[in-house]
Amino acid sequence: MRSRLLPAAALALAAALSLTACGGSSSGSSGTSPGSAGGSGSPAKLTVWFMQDSMSDAVVSRFRTSYEAAHKGITLDIQIQQWDGIGQKIISALASKDAPDVIEVGNTQVAQYAASGGVTDLTEKVSDLQGSDWIPGLADPGKVDGKQYGIPWYAANRVVIYNKDLFAKAGITTPPKTREEWIRDTTKLNTGANDGIYLPGQTWYALAGFVWDEGGDLAVKDGGSWKGALETPQAQAGMAFYKQLQALGKGPRDSDEAKPLQADVFAKGKTAQIISVPGGAAVIEQANPAMKDKIGFFTIPGKTADKPGAVFTGGSDLVVPAASRHQDQAYEVVKALAGTDFQTDMAKAMSYVPNRTSLATVLAGNPGASVMAAGAVNGHATPNSPDWAAVEANNPIKQYMTQVLTGADPAAAAKTADEAIDKALASAS
Repeated sequence: MRSRLLPAAALALAAALSLTACGGSSSGSSGTSPGSAGGSGSPAKLTVWFMQDSMSDAVVSRFRTSYEAAHKGITLDIQIQQWDGIGQKIISALASKDAPDVIEVGNTQVAQYAASGGVTDLTEKVSDLQGSDWIPGLADPGKVDGKQYGIPWYAANRVVIYNKDLFAKAGITTPPKTREEWIRDTTKLNTGANDGIYLPGQTWYALAGFVWDEGGDLAVKDGGSWKGALETPQAQAGMAFYKQLQALGKGPRDSDEAKPLQADVFAKGKTAQIISVPGGAAVIEQANPAMKDKIGFFTIPGKTADKPGAVFTGGSDLVVPAASRHQDQAYEVVKALAGTDFQTDMAKAMSYVPNRTSLATVLAGNPGASVMAAGAVNGHATPNSPDWAAVEANNPIKQYMTQVLTGADPAAAAKTADEAIDKALASAS
């Protein structure tokens, strides 16, 4: 899953976490370890691929200037890549003899690229990069079959955006911290012409969080293959909570947060809450400037107050192609991009969640981003199958949710959805 997360341009951010990896993959294992080519002290021109809109020109310029000043003889050729067709372009680059030295990839795309056999194993570098402090939603999908191919770079996740006026009128002075409190408060808010929450029936990333909170998942690895897991008691409990929450508003049961755009619904002033990336607030204010000082944020509540609810983490990892002729120097670039100085600059400039939990404090002056960072400690990614994009292409999870919300037997609907997931993953391999 890759997320385009612009700093001020939250129009892109509002849709960011619905983007998915694309492109095929083939079986195989990934290649070399860093250090096999190119000494760290020798001059080199390194090619680095960043995705369009990932970083502002100013952030890129500051990094290039400071890095080249600190590494005499090293020149960085930072190339911006377009989203259209990027999956196949990266797979082709990994298979070439003239690959870039560092590539930004979507965190949930790492398994797909690792399966192509052309990504350097960076497992031995995890300690050097303070990997024990990485946020899990970036670190976990970067690790495939016990090997760390993707190095966490930056992230974003959903929070609850709420209407301060409606909360005050309902006598709610403190945002809920547990699911039980959340249901209680949302029930109180769901009165008259007001919606307690606007939660469309197919907001499947929110469902995934509830499933993860129960200890389940959307799919699990069974031997050498991946299987749908919506039939499990844990996933069923997550769906039951989603149904309970969704009923406390008038959200449609047969569409997602983009149809209609939930920020536009919230902007009308009659909706108490939505689940969104924080940048959705800018979209709300654009639709209705009068909402500017009425918007607040809190983490999605968990089952207990000591831990926020699980969230899907969208964002990027960094990989080093095995075909890079400058393995040592490429790793040094990755280390700098994953390091404290760049992470701090990037987080403040771009309103991203930095890659380490201990760096969340750098966002203290940004209400939405700081809440997002607090939720990121319980971040997760979609199942780490290299073929997961095939599931999202004709998403049976959305269909399953609508079926349950409109009265179908949850177990039977889950069985049908799991069969569709199994088929998609088998046919994509």
